[in-house]
Order: sequence, then structure tokens, then C-alpha cells
Amino acid sequence: MKLALIGGGMVGRCYGGAFAAQGMALCGIWDAQATEALTRFAHSHGTSLHARAGRWLSEADMVISAVFGTAALDVASAALPHLRPGALYIDMTTADPEDMRRAQVIATQAGPHFVDVAITGAVNLHGTKTPLLCAGEHAPQVAELFRALGAPIQVVGTQAGDAASLKLLRSIFTKGLEALSVECLLTAQRQGLRQQLHDILSDIDQGHLQTLMESMVQTHIEHSARRQKEVAEAQRQMRQVGLSPLVLPAVEALFQRTATHQTRTPYKGQGIEDALEWLNESAR
Repeated sequence: MKLALIGGGMVGRCYGGAFAAQGMALCGIWDAQATEALTRFAHSHGTSLHARAGRWLSEADMVISAVFGTAALDVASAALPHLRPGALYIDMTTADPEDMRRAQVIATQAGPHFVDVAITGAVNLHGTKTPLLCAGEHAPQVAELFRALGAPIQVVGTQAGDAASLKLLRSIFTKGLEALSVECLLTAQRQGLRQQLHDILSDIDQGHLQTLMESMVQTHIEHSARRQKEVAEAQRQMRQVGLSPLVLPAVEALFQRTATHQTRTPYKGQGIEDALEWLNESAR
């Protein structure tokens, strides 16, 4: 099986080298600004460097694109017409999900199989053991190839772009939690209460994340006005120790929006589906 790489950064070299170690032959690397590290990598694998897409891509049975997300669609548009029908085009960029879906359309017209693979960890730390998500009609085939490298990979949908969407949804939660953790731990540190904080939050470790999230969403509507006041008080506490809250004002604004909508359109539903439908109206 022959593999071509598009983008010779850390991700491209990591997975390209791993597949080569499994017996795949590298038939070319497209990188318009090849670094010294990439030049050494290409030389060590006996493959050539290219500054653009071209007929050389027709040799590939599989292509891994690992470029900047903003360039992903343009790169796919240039590369896909050169691939033979049935070849796998694996997009590992952090691209807009809609760009992934557009690339899927181009692939369908050109003949190759397009699969969206989202990286949900740090490749520089974990290498091929980094968790991955993949989506597309041929995602199960791609998942088997990556599992042969020891990669933890989940098939999350048949529509290209689903993996990218889920990665960004995950980011809403993880990056939001990260930002709140910064504000919370800084405040606790200045108050000399950091260890006690961990102790009183330990009950969260005992629960189930889905249950916790859905419980928060369902109780959010009825208790939004009271919780808004609590968030305002938490900000006052931060300011008392010399910190300027950045995340909590946005949290307070969300609670206020819910409380205002609750006053105008009282919530009468039950369960997570009803709550999300009502909150969807509130968000409009």
C-alpha cells in the first residue's frame, strides 16, 4: 500500500512514519515550505518532496492531509482530482466541519473516498496513542488502519464533518471548563482554600458525567434567577482578592437570559428533551 502525505509537520511525520513502519511505502510529500526536519524525514524514507499537488498523487492508495485547518478545503480541492478512484483521502486537519462536508462532495465527484479524522489529544505527547474520532462512509476501514498503529479511534458517523463537529463540541466543554478552572483555582489559591476546594468538589468525581450535565441543564431553567445572583456574588469574591473575572460575567449573562425568558415564557416541560427545546427558543 502506498501513502502520500500533505503537510509535513509533527502530525504528518508522526503518522506517516508509523504507517511506513507498518510496511506502507511513502510515495511523496506535499509541503510548500519544507523544514529541515521534513527534508531529513523524506530522505530517511526514500521519498520525494513536492511544492504542489500533481500527477504524483495518483500513485497513492491513501493520502493523509495534516495542514492548517483554514487551508484544508483548498488543499483537498487541489489534491482530490489527482487521486485514483477508490483511494482514501484522510483529512486530519482542525477544519471547519462545513469545509469537510464540501470536500466530501468534491471527493464523491472525483472518485476517492473522503474520511474526516479529528485529533482529540496532544500528538506531541502521545504520538500514535493520541485519541482520534473518524467519520465518513469509509470510516470503519480507516479506523482499522489506525488501530493497527495502536491508535484509540472511534467511528462517530457516516457523514464527513461529524468528527470535526464533535471535536469542537468537546472543546466547548473542555476549554470552557479549563477557563473556569483558572478563575476558580486562582481565587481559591489567593484565599488559601485550594485543597479544601478539591475536597468539597470530590463528590463530582463519584458521579456520571452525562447524568451531571443533563441534571444541570434540566434544573438550570427553574433556578436560573437564583443561580444568577450566586454567580454575581462569586464575582464579588474574586474582586475582593484582586482578580478581574472574565469567564463568570458571561456565565451570569447566560443565567440572566434564561431567567428573562422564564419570566416571559414559563417552562412547563419535563426531562432533558423538553429542557433543551425550551432553551433553544431562549437562545434565539
